[in-house]
Amino acid sequence: MKIKLTLLLSAFIAINTLSGCKKNSSPPSAPTSSAAPVAQSQENHPVGGTTNTTLAEIKYFKGSIGTSLDLQMKLFRTGEQLTGNYSYLKVGTKIDLRGAVDRDGNVSLQEFDGSGKQTGLFKGIWKSDADGLVNIVGNWSKPEGDKAADKKTAFSIHEEPIYFSGEVDLQAKSIKESNKKLVYEISAQYPQINNFANPNFEKFNQVVRGAVTKKVAEFKKEVAPKPDEEPRPENSMGSDLGISYTIALAQDDLISLTLSVSDYYQGAAHPNSYTEAINYDLKNGKVLKLADLFKPGAKYLQTIASYCIADLKKQSNAKGADGMLDDSSINSGAGPSPKNYRNWTITRKGLGVDFDPYQVGPYAAGPQFVMVPYATLKDLINPDGVIGQFAK
Repeated sequence: MKIKLTLLLSAFIAINTLSGCKKNSSPPSAPTSSAAPVAQSQENHPVGGTTNTTLAEIKYFKGSIGTSLDLQMKLFRTGEQLTGNYSYLKVGTKIDLRGAVDRDGNVSLQEFDGSGKQTGLFKGIWKSDADGLVNIVGNWSKPEGDKAADKKTAFSIHEEPIYFSGEVDLQAKSIKESNKKLVYEISAQYPQINNFANPNFEKFNQVVRGAVTKKVAEFKKEVAPKPDEEPRPENSMGSDLGISYTIALAQDDLISLTLSVSDYYQGAAHPNSYTEAINYDLKNGKVLKLADLFKPGAKYLQTIASYCIADLKKQSNAKGADGMLDDSSINSGAGPSPKNYRNWTITRKGLGVDFDPYQVGPYAAGPQFVMVPYATLKDLINPDGVIGQFAK
């Protein structure tokens, strides 16, 4: 009897142990999905394929649909799933997006209005460039089933190097103005950060907005009729001002960008174009000077100039007869003078230096650009400064 009871008790324990093991080995239930991503990954996704589904990668794009509809797009990528929104710069209203990118980089994004009705469809190819930034090129159309679905409009968008964490948006603002009587047009775009919790972000907004509105005011003053000037014919070729911007880098502690300005005044031989860089320390709330990046007393200008002169000559030689740059102009326009290095931007690879038309060559040669790698400047960089993080 004792043996029987012992066997029965052993069997009971074994059954319960197996049952418990079965329970513990079952996969955990899937986490409840959230409408908003909980974090941002700084790593680039491969084209298509699966990724870490616990993190959403945030990407900001600029581009256009057709030839005249400029847009901004923000996408959250979680694995192959895409969500986000976009807006036309002329309108500003955000349009919701939902879709996916497959293993081959094929992108499909459905757009929806405020009532949840599908209003359009983006189909294109997701492809990363040499810097790891994404370009998406394809066609936009009405949703499938719509009578006009067969009519397609080409679109192209490129990723901006924006890596803000948290609820921060960088949006394009625009100034559009035309005057038939004075025969001029103004089209200006500039970035603004939508996060008023950080006062330094609003200081940045004021700096950029002030720089653009100042140029607009100066242009309008220049085209205003003089007391003895005859009225201009309404159908004559007028004056125009165009301002666009390029983000070199935007992250929590700094933002670096270039304003590209093009103006033409009635009667001039050709338009004038130039750049103006703005580098802003978001941590300390101030515009950066080139000297702020380097150790006190460091001969950074000589090092940067030597690299730029050699690189410009190399670029010109590579173009052969089409190079248009001569050694004398390069040595003068890229020499170690502060006036030659007013337009520089911060990237994760190095300092980008812009040289405007006429600076290192004739107008026909156009603007020139040199990327100075941080490895060249490593011994001069202030390790506690804003670019110390990139020169390790």
